[in-house]
Amino acid sequence: MSHQLHTYDYVNHPYAKVHEVLARDAAAVFRAATKAASSRAHEVAAALRIQVAGLEIQKDIVIEQKSIEQRQSAALGTLVTHIGLQWEAAKSPRLFPLMRAELKVYALTATETQLDLDGQYDPPLGPLGKVVDAILGHRIAEASVRQFLVDVADYLRRTLP
Repeated sequence: MSHQLHTYDYVNHPYAKVHEVLARDAAAVFRAATKAASSRAHEVAAALRIQVAGLEIQKDIVIEQKSIEQRQSAALGTLVTHIGLQWEAAKSPRLFPLMRAELKVYALTATETQLDLDGQYDPPLGPLGKVVDAILGHRIAEASVRQFLVDVADYLRRTLP
């Protein structure tokens, strides 16, 4: 059973600048934002970190950019950049959820850009994984997705001209 996750943030820069940086090399943005490196062109080794019950949890992941395209949105009346992502644990991936997500980037105002991330994951390990997910796993997944997007938004805020 897939679990849906959604989070958003914004960047106080015009959409055109944010789109340009992400279209040029979204992987580099994710790598820099998560402060990790990878030698592959479309994958990013990253470290997701979160606080749970006062403890910091960190797991190395591999983020793969699956797609990127810009489309006109009739609902929003503006251009939207869609970036397909997938990430999994760098070590022992079968013990952790595989996350599939889409990052949508669009103008809020002339000077602000929305980052909107929708994702889904399936708990690993069958019935045992479902129990772990019900107790704590879903909170960890939500927090890690939120932290990833906060890191990306913060990086863009600090580095765009």
